[in-house]
Amino acid sequence: MAERGLSRIGLAGLAVMGQNLALNIAEKGFPISVYNRSNNKVDETIERAKAEGSLPLKGYYDPREFVESIAKPRAIIILVKAGAPVDQTIATLSEFLEPGDCIIDGGNEWYENTERRAELVKAKGLHYLGMGVSGGEEGARRGPSMMPGGTLEAYKYIEDIVTKVAAQVDDGPCVTYIGPGGAGNFVKMVHNGIEYGDMQLISEAYDVLKSVGGLSNRELHETFTEWNRGELESFLIEITADIFGVQDEQGEGELVDKILDKTGMKGTGKWTVQQAAELSIAVPTIAASLDSRFLSGLKEERVAAASAFKQYGVGDILAQKDIDKKQLIDDVRKALYASKICSYAQGMNLIRAKGMEKSWNLNLGEISRIWKGGCIIRAKFLDRIKAAYDRDSNIASLLLDPDFAKEMVERQGAWRRVVTLAIGVGISTPGMSASLAYFDSYRRQRLPANLLQAQRDYFGAHTYERIDKDGAFHTEWYKISQKNKQVSNL
Repeated sequence: MAERGLSRIGLAGLAVMGQNLALNIAEKGFPISVYNRSNNKVDETIERAKAEGSLPLKGYYDPREFVESIAKPRAIIILVKAGAPVDQTIATLSEFLEPGDCIIDGGNEWYENTERRAELVKAKGLHYLGMGVSGGEEGARRGPSMMPGGTLEAYKYIEDIVTKVAAQVDDGPCVTYIGPGGAGNFVKMVHNGIEYGDMQLISEAYDVLKSVGGLSNRELHETFTEWNRGELESFLIEITADIFGVQDEQGEGELVDKILDKTGMKGTGKWTVQQAAELSIAVPTIAASLDSRFLSGLKEERVAAASAFKQYGVGDILAQKDIDKKQLIDDVRKALYASKICSYAQGMNLIRAKGMEKSWNLNLGEISRIWKGGCIIRAKFLDRIKAAYDRDSNIASLLLDPDFAKEMVERQGAWRRVVTLAIGVGISTPGMSASLAYFDSYRRQRLPANLLQAQRDYFGAHTYERIDKDGAFHTEWYKISQKNKQVSNL
């Protein structure tokens, strides 16, 4: 219970995410102090608090006054741009903090930075949490999914607040203590990587339906609206349906057609792929989504290439057969669902691998549960993912869960038809293709990696293992091949 006149918690950093989270906290009945280096942001937040119901929020322009307005032991959430601004904010606030106080970084931060900062402030007797917050501006205001990591003691400082502020689903609030160190930031990073994959797969479904099936934006709106009533029900499918229905206020037609096909990013997808490479975890769907964003950035080159290849008779879309629109829509739905399962499986495998490396003792089922509401990748089938981990917390891959395995097999025919069709007409579906290749590689007892290993041993004496004997072996491939050539020339 906060001392009379003092706030229960503080928040520094009042861009839209910070403002919305502060208002959410205040609306849930927790008096909050807010601070920002720019005074106008403080004023703006105070005005919003008054307008949205005279919420218990106080604004401060001086860091010392801000810190001293919070009841001890103090808990302060920082929501500023990742990197140097976080370090600067910590330096500013920690000058006035006392042993036992707690700093919570709510941004998209690299997990090792969180661990470094935790050690830094520990020397001053302070606690530190890295807490991923997902859900965008609306989620921050109405209820996000939150992924706090650090010491359990530090989490207890804010548990009563975050369990009320988070999105609420049928089996509890969308927040849980993730684990020690940078576990919270790492899980949020992979969440964003899965988000990259999800968005790419949806964009590919759109491309096939529009470019091959000839669906109008109205038909796409109706199709995605219908999909959102079934197995694909999710936030991203819902907002995609909405997008197709928005008219251009500055011209004719729908706005989506006027948007430049060039995608931005903030780095978490790249971090996810880099970490996967470090841990030797295959995440081809997420990697394909990252490559697709890189390629989208080459707009001028792509325009020039389209013109150059058109001279050789290769247009945007190659010759195609008549399309059964109804069948195509059903096939794309199934292909999208199967591809999504692969993408989520890759992300969960990466989280598990990092958890094992760092001894974080992560609960994959509980992580799936807190993604059911508030966050960008919230989806109906996260219930199914949680159930899969509840049945077997040590399952090697979601693809091995009996329910998911059965669904993959039932949808593979449609999945293959969509990818084959796309290849045939010259449309790239890197996410769906990568997911299908992942599925096909994972389910095969024997891959052509035996040849790769033979090549490595040939040029680099890297040795190889045999299927019939234990141990490492090396063959003098060059000498043997030269002898064989001499014999064949006799």
